[in-house]
Amino acid sequence: MDTAPDTSPLLRVQDVEVHFGGIRALDGISFDLQRGLILGLIGPNGAGKTTLFNCLSRLYTPSSGDILFEGSTLLNRPAHRIAECGIGRTFQNLASFGTLNVRDNIRIGAHTRSRGDVLSDALRLPWVRRSETETDETVDELIDYLDLADVALTPVAGLPFGTLKRVELARALASEPKLLLLDEPAGGLNHDEVTELGDRIRKIRDDRDVTVLLVEHHMNLVMEISDLVVVLNFGRKISEGSPESVQADPEVIRAYLGDRR
Repeated sequence: MDTAPDTSPLLRVQDVEVHFGGIRALDGISFDLQRGLILGLIGPNGAGKTTLFNCLSRLYTPSSGDILFEGSTLLNRPAHRIAECGIGRTFQNLASFGTLNVRDNIRIGAHTRSRGDVLSDALRLPWVRRSETETDETVDELIDYLDLADVALTPVAGLPFGTLKRVELARALASEPKLLLLDEPAGGLNHDEVTELGDRIRKIRDDRDVTVLLVEHHMNLVMEISDLVVVLNFGRKISEGSPESVQADPEVIRAYLGDRR
């Protein structure tokens, strides 16, 4: 008997509120992200995008509401255990380890899949050696995939900004995520690099069966690559839909341009 495809959302954000003292940073945010899609999360400065992103990666805990990943809440997981459930993240402010080379920076991402312990590692048990071999293969494949072979053994400190962005992306992919959270991936990139980034994000989605959620100020990039766009303003969701419908939404236009009446 054929098994029906899973149509449940990979990620469900459900009535999420975040309060900082008397400030309501998020006010009942809800949306679903289906598997295999690219969702762009946008809004003016102070709209609540980063706050929501930090809830998804468990740096913040919502005041109320829930966040479900594959049907299970994320709110009972600490931040350091998010990667092991299938969520990878890049950061707006690059979080590379400057004294380590590119290869070792990527290896750090792969360690989230490791189940080693001090005794097993010290004894070099067979399963530990197999795990290390698999990690090496993953790292080598990502170096080739993201065109990093020429700098693989180079310390990341001092590398061009666009290259550093690819290193961080490789590190996030090394955990083999089902959901990839991209925080301002186009920040600091020139026009050609932004175009290349858009192609790369779609290729990653298609090649690696990864669902993508990105926070981004670069509107052309968001509208070009996103299947779904969610717009926040002052902590509220003001629009959700296709890039075309969101761009034509009067409330979105007012949020970005002001009321011209």
